[in-house]
Amino acid sequence: MGDRIRIVVVDDHIKVHMGIEAALAAFEDLDLVAHGSNGREALQLCKEHHPDVVLMDVIMPGMNGIEATQAIHTQFPEIKIVALSGFQDDEGVRAMLQAGAIGYVLKTASIDDLAHTIRTAYSGKSVFSPEVMNILLNLPQDKPPQDFGLTSREREVLKLLVNGLNNAEIAQALTISLSTTKFHVSRVFAKLGVTNRVEAAALAVEKRLVN
Repeated sequence: MGDRIRIVVVDDHIKVHMGIEAALAAFEDLDLVAHGSNGREALQLCKEHHPDVVLMDVIMPGMNGIEATQAIHTQFPEIKIVALSGFQDDEGVRAMLQAGAIGYVLKTASIDDLAHTIRTAYSGKSVFSPEVMNILLNLPQDKPPQDFGLTSREREVLKLLVNGLNNAEIAQALTISLSTTKFHVSRVFAKLGVTNRVEAAALAVEKRLVN
């Protein structure tokens, strides 16, 4: 298999650490390098170990997962953060994505689903468990749907972006040049008022901009 993915788990429950450690031991490409129990420890562990992926609990004493995610995303933007939660929480989902998490998975996920989530996040693609995606699709809409002035081509680009395609893959799918793709992606970001693919994907799903 390819590169080993270095992982840090941050959760205030020891049983969660034990369960994840046992699960990840079944995969040769997943390397659990450190454990933390709160947001401050998470930040310190990122400084010490420079992991590829952090599995971050949302609710913890002291610095919670949302605060820690924002701090890590700011200081170490190359580290991919996946929210790890024991329950489905609408506000928690949105807050973690806005803080910079690239994905969200429930602690009840199967071993294979957890491994898939980690690998997908490591590749730089957004990833959500089916339960969390259902939350995003069913968030209440207080205002009429916005179209943000997106053209039909920009909607096509956004849909592929939500599906996790990178610029080269979008260009190939739409049979357009890479430079044109980059232009469309930049325009989509500007119209949505976001700065990265994760924010764009989360907003697109929340606002039902794509099917």
